[in-house]
Amino acid sequence: MNESPLFSIVTITYNAGATVGRTLESIARQDFRDYEHIVVDGASCDATLQIVDAAAGSDHRRVISEPDEGLYDAMNKGLKAAKGDYLIFLNAGDKFHSHDTLSAIARTIREYGRPGVVYGQTVLVDDEGRFIGPRHLSAPACLRFEDFAKGMLVCHQAFVARRDITPEYNTHWRFSADYEWCLRCLAASESNVDTGEVLIDYLSEGLTTANRRKSLIERYKIMCKYYGTIPTTLRHLGFALRFLKNKK
Repeated sequence: MNESPLFSIVTITYNAGATVGRTLESIARQDFRDYEHIVVDGASCDATLQIVDAAAGSDHRRVISEPDEGLYDAMNKGLKAAKGDYLIFLNAGDKFHSHDTLSAIARTIREYGRPGVVYGQTVLVDDEGRFIGPRHLSAPACLRFEDFAKGMLVCHQAFVARRDITPEYNTHWRFSADYEWCLRCLAASESNVDTGEVLIDYLSEGLTTANRRKSLIERYKIMCKYYGTIPTTLRHLGFALRFLKNKK
């Protein structure tokens, strides 16, 4: 592993023995090897750490295991430990879509001269890693800061940010700090490039999904902060009207 690899892949775990194996496997089988893998574990009391220790790819992996103050506190630990040029957050249960996903991202970085953000599409999988379907929001071919006023068009795991523009997560937001983090990355990015490929298989029952209502309330407040209260409220009224129309 290089001292300063192209990618820092950060995986957050806590009692994730049932799901972390497929994440580790998807990383170990990548045909692009210029990466480090940082596992930030919240002092799991199940078999998570044993599974991590036994998994392939240990020569690329560092493990931090200690109590934390929640998901985004753990993400900040991973971010501070990262030495790579680009950050990828791939949590327990999530996985790269293909064995050449990192190659596709690296190729895009080379072709477009180190853009601030590289991104792609996401599909959803269940607890067994089986395909459910595409994510309900699709990543646009051209991504701008203004586009996130419509919601998190790019899944956090498929949002690859250059390390020198990434801020820490604001832990004031308990369920939607990833959305706000992406906004700040986009605000600092001089260019955002679509790989044109599905990058991530996303476990649909994550923290945000399990706390859907609280997450949406937080996201609304974040949108008001960055895009204005009146435009955000009007936009949400439009969302509600379309939802009611589609139910008929």
